[in-house]
Amino acid sequence: MKPQYSFIIPVFNRPEEIRELLHSMTALEGDYTFEVVVVEDGSTDSAQDVVVDFSEVLTLHYYAKANTGPGDSRNYGMSRAHGSYFIILDSDCLLPPHYLQAMDDYLKTHQPDFFGGPDAAHQDFTSLQRGIDFAMTSFLTTGGVRGHKKQLARFEPRSFNMGLSAQAFQASGGFGKIHPGEDPDLTHRLWQLGFESKLVTEAYVYHKRRVSWIKYAKQVYQFGLVRPILNRWHPTGAKWIFWLPSLWLIASLTAIFTALMSHSELLLLMGCYYGLVFFAALLAHKSIPIAFNALLATLIQFYAYGFGFLRSFTAIVLRGKTPEASFPKLFFK
Repeated sequence: MKPQYSFIIPVFNRPEEIRELLHSMTALEGDYTFEVVVVEDGSTDSAQDVVVDFSEVLTLHYYAKANTGPGDSRNYGMSRAHGSYFIILDSDCLLPPHYLQAMDDYLKTHQPDFFGGPDAAHQDFTSLQRGIDFAMTSFLTTGGVRGHKKQLARFEPRSFNMGLSAQAFQASGGFGKIHPGEDPDLTHRLWQLGFESKLVTEAYVYHKRRVSWIKYAKQVYQFGLVRPILNRWHPTGAKWIFWLPSLWLIASLTAIFTALMSHSELLLLMGCYYGLVFFAALLAHKSIPIAFNALLATLIQFYAYGFGFLRSFTAIVLRGKTPEASFPKLFFK
């Protein structure tokens, strides 16, 4: 029987994450036919044994290939999948039991060309993970533009929880070589082809995200680097809000300088904002450690992203360099 859905999961040296994700899939509610396609992207720490452990309870397909990046690995999996819809997940996600039922109910009613759901933090995640999740999803930070946004005219799915029809994949050719940024790039190309996207609010995933401050800082810095590149490729998608972290970085430096000149008003105003973030996280999670982590994650989000954006904008826009020449590490060959 042809599966209704094909889950596509690239993995790179994270076998235990795949184990937890597959385990969550065994508890999915509802009577749906689905397959799971795991693509090993040049890992040295293979997940093959983990996949074998679940082969009797899930319909699994495992492919190992050379390292070509997550975007190309998703394309590799989709080109070998059999479902009518492809659902793309990151390996550091977990599915709540109702996930597939919520997705199926929506797709049967609306039949979108491509779609996605938000992410959330599981109650068993560490205080660091839950703090980062708050900074990445709260309406108080720029992370709020990525999920839970019913008011957005067009929803931009992210590849940790993204789906598309087989037709949309064939028409677009799938993901490009840039990483990160391959998901908004695909979204804009699909829009240009006339496909429409939808947010499936109830089909959320538990997203672990990065497990150290260094990895998190590197990730959001790279997000900043790719945004001016995406703005050049897809100018209709450029928004003023993408400038906020860079403007905040400049304002912070200005606040420190003016405070040294005995004018601390701007610094106090910014301090009030950070206090608001702290107490909002405290109210949401009832945990002082999570609130402190949320505050630190917000600081890193603004300053790392803002610096990356300014550096990329200077190279790509002001100096007119090509993205590949300026930031070759963002592109897989």
